[in-house]
This record gives sequence, C-alpha cells and structure tokens, in this order.
Amino acid sequence: MADWWVLALVFLAGYGLGSIPFGLLITRWAGAGDIRAIGSGNIGATNVLRTGRKGLALATLLLDLAKGAVPVALCHAWLGPQAAVLAGAGAILGHCFPVWLGFNGGKGVATAAGVVLGLTPIVFPVILVAFIAIVATTRWVSLGSIVAACLAPVAALLLGNGPAIWLYLLVAALVLYKHRENIGRLLKGQENRLSFGAKPAS
Repeated sequence: MADWWVLALVFLAGYGLGSIPFGLLITRWAGAGDIRAIGSGNIGATNVLRTGRKGLALATLLLDLAKGAVPVALCHAWLGPQAAVLAGAGAILGHCFPVWLGFNGGKGVATAAGVVLGLTPIVFPVILVAFIAIVATTRWVSLGSIVAACLAPVAALLLGNGPAIWLYLLVAALVLYKHRENIGRLLKGQENRLSFGAKPAS
C-alpha cells in the first residue's frame, strides 16, 4: 500500500488530467467555435458531433477515453489497485467538475469508460456491447450511457473485481446525476436521438 501522500498526489494528478477539456480545446483549435454554445452545451464527444465535424468528435472521444485509461493503467502497474482506483476517481471528477471551467464540465461517460478499460479490462467489453446495442436500437446516447454505467458495478461484482466495485458505484451515481435532465426527457419521450447528419441541436 502506498503512503497516504502518494495516494493524494495520485488523486490530484488524475483530477488534473481529467479536467483537461479536450472537446472545448479541439473545437476552438479547429475553428468550430465554443462547443458550450452549440447543441446541449456539453463539452463531450456527442455534442462535438453536433458541429458536423465527425473527426473532431472522434478525437474528443479518444482523448477523453485516454485521460481515464492511461493514469489508471500506469498507477495499477506501478502502485497497485488502490492507487489506480484513486487515479480513476480523480480523472472522472476532473472531467465532470473541472476547476478551469467553473466546475461545469462533461458528463463523464467516455472518461469513465477509459477508467474501466484501464482498471478492469474484462469489464470493458461488457459495458461497450451494452452501450452499442442500446444506441444502435434506440439512437439514444444518454440511455446507452446510463445503462452502461449502471451495468459496470454489476459486471465487476460478477467477474470478481472487488476493488473496482465501489468506484463503479460512484460512477453510476455520478452519471445518473449528470444525466438527470436527459432522464426527464427520456421519460417524456422528448430526448434527442443521435443523428450522423449531426446538425447543431438543443
């Protein structure tokens, strides 16, 4: 077990990396404007797709995924599972509540998926298949995200990944909180569906 100060540094490093708003930076760099003024105002890949720039959306997705996977995988290899869990928690909280944007960040789904990939690779295909299946049949990204997040702690429990269960429960609660408006629209049948035509939408 690492010393407490090492674990604190790991958490802060995870938060720092997770708080980098790649969606905002990439769209500005590419001349697509401020992503927060487009569509839902979210800084994640789904909203970047609404700019019509699929390449920017893919880059955002991969970078948000990497900022969860890389610190977790490195900490797991060098410092053990406890440090990896803290790095993952920091990365997810950093993405959702970045200090640079007044603690108003993304919904954490891609970064959380990266954490799952880095911490428990065996769980990742389970949630990925669930996400793809739901989005493919309903075109509701929010619903796929919610189901995948809620499935992660169950899969971790069934597959014997004890240290990850509590983190994934936190992730599920956070994803539900960040999607509370989407849940309201889903219940009313008013949620936006994914369109690869990707015109800006509210």
